Amino acid sequence: MSAENLNGGLETSFQNTIATVQFGHPASNSFPRALLNQLTTEINSLSRDENVSVIILKSEGNRAFCSGASFDELLQVENEEQGTEFFSGFAHLLNAMRNCNKLIIGRVQGKAVGGGVGIISACDYVFATPESAIKLSELAIGIGPFVIEPAVSRKIGKTAMTQMTLAPHEWKSAEWAFEKGLYSALSDSTNLDQEVEIFAQKLSSYNPEALFEMKKIIWEGTEQWESLLFERATITGKLVLSDFSRNALLQFKK
Repeated sequence: MSAENLNGGLETSFQNTIATVQFGHPASNSFPRALLNQLTTEINSLSRDENVSVIILKSEGNRAFCSGASFDELLQVENEEQGTEFFSGFAHLLNAMRNCNKLIIGRVQGKAVGGGVGIISACDYVFATPESAIKLSELAIGIGPFVIEPAVSRKIGKTAMTQMTLAPHEWKSAEWAFEKGLYSALSDSTNLDQEVEIFAQKLSSYNPEALFEMKKIIWEGTEQWESLLFERATITGKLVLSDFSRNALLQFKK
């Protein structure tokens, strides 16, 4: 599906044993639930594909990497069940990335907010540009980064996650994210794709069985996410119905 349509979309291309998955949405590469489901299904499919050894995850365009959840869909949530279902989309995606048999390389060309930071955190190795600032804005819209918190804290630590969460209007620079360990490497935007490709080719040349065993070791101790992330989705699904959240979302849309 083309990533240019109004509902967003997903495209996967293959080069030898490297699969490149690109998602896109006109609203700063945000995620409506349908697109979250598509990406989760694709990650699960590639995990089972014996012809794939490495996955590159990227977004469309040269500006924002991902602005997180779709505000339009959040405003359409009418009850706790719908809210929980929506945020469970991020839980399913993070668990798919965690459980994926293949190492996932993130290619981040620009800013990321909320769920976008969570997706970056669930990648195994991340290339970013100096323009790739990050922000956890959830408190400002009446909720919190509850579903993605385990992924973010695992990458940058509880203290740095707290700094981001309690300052929801504050952007953290790409250099800050690199120093904290969210980004593995910083690259000039003109060299980003080349550096990602070179790294992916090297990684794909290694023993697939060794890569698989390394993936398991990288994610040791996260087994409780199978239930934890969905418990967090329930919390968020309830909070998004509050008057505070509704008013804040409307203000952000304006």
